[in-house]
Amino acid sequence: MTEAVIELDDVSLTLGQGASSVHVLKGVSLKVGKGETVGIVGPSGSGKSTLLMVLAGLERVDAGTVAIAGTKLNGRSEDDIAAFRGRNVGIVFQSFHLIPNMTALENVAVPLELAGHPDAFALAARELAAVGLAERVTHYPGELSGGEQQRVAIARALAPSPAILIADEPTGNLDQATGKHIADLLFTKASERGMTLLLVTHDPILAGRCGRQVAMRSGRIEQPTAVAERALA
Repeated sequence: MTEAVIELDDVSLTLGQGASSVHVLKGVSLKVGKGETVGIVGPSGSGKSTLLMVLAGLERVDAGTVAIAGTKLNGRSEDDIAAFRGRNVGIVFQSFHLIPNMTALENVAVPLELAGHPDAFALAARELAAVGLAERVTHYPGELSGGEQQRVAIARALAPSPAILIADEPTGNLDQATGKHIADLLFTKASERGMTLLLVTHDPILAGRCGRQVAMRSGRIEQPTAVAERALA
């Protein structure tokens, strides 16, 4: 049996209140095995990005259970979840989310320092070198291209050696050639390190590189794949 590192069971989530509330996730159940690559696909507003935020512990569910790397997130405090996320889940966003007044090295090292990681700056330098930015460590985000900024974001996500790497439209702000390089980097690093990779994308070519795809529509998983069930059976 492939070890499941992500287990969602009948998860529901409503955002907003009153007349403005939106039932974003509706009874979502999903298992993802260790080392799998999974593309989350579907139209805008189908709940894809919210699903990733639930997996990262950035959104609390209203109903159902969320277990990540063998740890149930339901009922845990914000501090506990943040500490757990820092150790187990790396996140790459479409818009990079780098701190503009910090160098590339500082953007990777400071989160490690805050988490109490020893030798944070040495580790950050190694991770930046691993994504091809050894010569750019002292540059600020504004001095880097979009592709280089995303490489910094990937280095930051990889630095704690998480079990799970999640990416929300990681190539969405990049041109086609740069986006391919970033996608190559994500898949290569996930494979090298035995990480589970989940990514949200509108790009069918990028989704097709994943071991399987999970299609969402209107807050539900539309086409749960038999591949996953066979792998985890």
